Amino acid sequence: MRIAITGSTGLIGSALVRSLRADGHDVVRLVRREPRPGRGEARWDPDTGYVDPAPLAGCEAVVHLAGAGIGDHRWTDAYKRKIRDSRVRGTATLARALAALDTPPAVLVSGSAVGYYGDTGDRVVDEDSPAGHGFLPSVCVEWEAAAAPARAAGIRTAFARTGLVVAKDGGAWGRMFPLFRAGLGGRLGDGRQYWPFISLRDEVGALRHIIDTPALHGPVNLTAPEPLTNRQITAAMGRVLKRPAVLPVPAAALRIVLGEFSQDVLTGQRARPARLLESGYVFRDPGIEQAIRAAL
Repeated sequence: MRIAITGSTGLIGSALVRSLRADGHDVVRLVRREPRPGRGEARWDPDTGYVDPAPLAGCEAVVHLAGAGIGDHRWTDAYKRKIRDSRVRGTATLARALAALDTPPAVLVSGSAVGYYGDTGDRVVDEDSPAGHGFLPSVCVEWEAAAAPARAAGIRTAFARTGLVVAKDGGAWGRMFPLFRAGLGGRLGDGRQYWPFISLRDEVGALRHIIDTPALHGPVNLTAPEPLTNRQITAAMGRVLKRPAVLPVPAAALRIVLGEFSQDVLTGQRARPARLLESGYVFRDPGIEQAIRAAL
């Protein structure tokens, strides 16, 4: 199968590229710089709305993962615009380009996030639950709506609402592992907020499952079967790494260090992957200790 991917150098994208190529698939990586000959790359520029259509010819699937990192910088007004624009403009640019192809791909898997649901407290949510309130939910709503041209062109479009990916080389866990190894890990705030986690290999497996499952379209939560609280995850990290995990990070300190982003760290989503489970996906790492050990 010929598959195009944006965001292919990120944590999830690079792992997906490795997995697909290991199984013999032809992967086209959409890049913003000048493509290098013989590297399976195609040029795109979401800021100007440009996508080179030639390398997309014959692609049966497209996975769109590009977007500015949520936790990479303090949330100034300028960076919040970058978070929103990188997702909404990028998705709209790609969706229009795919819709204009003589032979569009059969499926577009477009990135999204469980942040769509906002702070759910103890309430369990799935793909039929409404959007929450606040900055990240509003971004997710616009992000998913930007794929409308692809859906209108008859392309099966799925939104991969990803949780917190357990991996040692990137994302939230990439920052947590060194702290816990040093014995400096602990719950964030009161630790009662739910963290919908997923191992990196299940994230990749779920993305591939969506590509291969014609019945899957619309929102699909990419999270482990049962979300846990930050307090439970902290305890699991301590057990697996054999380190104490008793130093809580006060909410006030997080607000000082992270600014507005601390609000999302101190809240969470008790999200379940109903559609993945209903479609027959089998998790390799359903539990948090399995996910942590897989990352290590």
